[in-house]
Amino acid sequence: MLGVDKGNQNPLGGGSSLQYGGADDDAGANYGRLRDKLNEADVERRKIEEAAEIRDRAAEIAREERLAKIAYMKDMPDSQPAGTVDEFMFKEGVQDQLDQLDRDLVGLVPVKKRVKEIAALLVLDKMRRKLGFETSVPSLHMSFTGAPGTGKTTVAVRMGQILAKMGYSRRGHVVLATRDDLVGQYVGHTAPKTKEMIKKAMGGVLLVDEAYYLYNASNDRDYGQESIEILLNVMENQQDDLVVAVAGYKDRMDKFFSYIPGMMSRIGNHVDFPNYSADELTEIAGVMARELEYDIDAEAFGVFQNYIEARMALPYFSNARTVRNAMDRARMNSAIRTFERFAINGENGGMCSVDDLKNIAKDDFQVLLDDILNADTDKRIFA
Repeated sequence: MLGVDKGNQNPLGGGSSLQYGGADDDAGANYGRLRDKLNEADVERRKIEEAAEIRDRAAEIAREERLAKIAYMKDMPDSQPAGTVDEFMFKEGVQDQLDQLDRDLVGLVPVKKRVKEIAALLVLDKMRRKLGFETSVPSLHMSFTGAPGTGKTTVAVRMGQILAKMGYSRRGHVVLATRDDLVGQYVGHTAPKTKEMIKKAMGGVLLVDEAYYLYNASNDRDYGQESIEILLNVMENQQDDLVVAVAGYKDRMDKFFSYIPGMMSRIGNHVDFPNYSADELTEIAGVMARELEYDIDAEAFGVFQNYIEARMALPYFSNARTVRNAMDRARMNSAIRTFERFAINGENGGMCSVDDLKNIAKDDFQVLLDDILNADTDKRIFA
């Protein structure tokens, strides 16, 4: 009698039945993946619930603060003192910065007036905050237009310090940038350069000089467009931590704004810097001499003004920068004159006085004027 393996019978008869041994392994793997997905979904659900709770709590806190503020404002008498404007101006150091601006810049009355208006807005805004009034940070981005040497960088530095004093800027420093600092030479180079300059300026002022060179209307693929887009994004989304000031000639800046209307709409303060008069430039020369501890002879100022008037009629005149260059040449002429008197000619036994070392005479400026009057027409700009 044949024995039959009852544990492995084939109902159709014959040998052992065919078996698939991998079913249990696949089922286990599928179960593991399902369990992982359920766990992930559970974690995500908890995160969503926690985020919703945080938002609800923040909204509740905001409502409580709002109600408390309303009650405070309702109970506050109209005579509640907020402090005097002068107190805020001096306590915060704003008045010192405005006084320093007056000392640093000769003339430029419209510019100083605009700076004082901005400072007044910031002071009054801070007084309102002290009493609990609703406030919002005003647009502090700026446009400075004018010829070279009219004090744009100096005003930017003073504005940065005023913003820092008033708590609208963490550091108040000024970072000067041009197209070369912001725009790269190949694909992928512009964004890192622009972001690096923005990073340096964070907490202060980024002054973009001759900003119109960022845009090339004749080349849609110019890399400057990428830099402009990054600046616009930062001006919109990080205005609490960075003030962007763009500077350049007025006509070119107006054209630049016509190409980039988004830049124009983000700038709330437009300041135009007029050219200096000959009298103002002569006064600037006196200020520069005083800062360098030189004494200009009284009759020398007339010669200097004649030189400035002649130089203003020539190309590439740069206002206070031209004055600075002229003062450097006058100092050199004074040094040559003093050296010849005492070192070469042996005057007074070679002993010179303090007054000799500080003196700038009319002859020191006459050399500059003669260079213009006697030079060939095409070479006068180098005089």
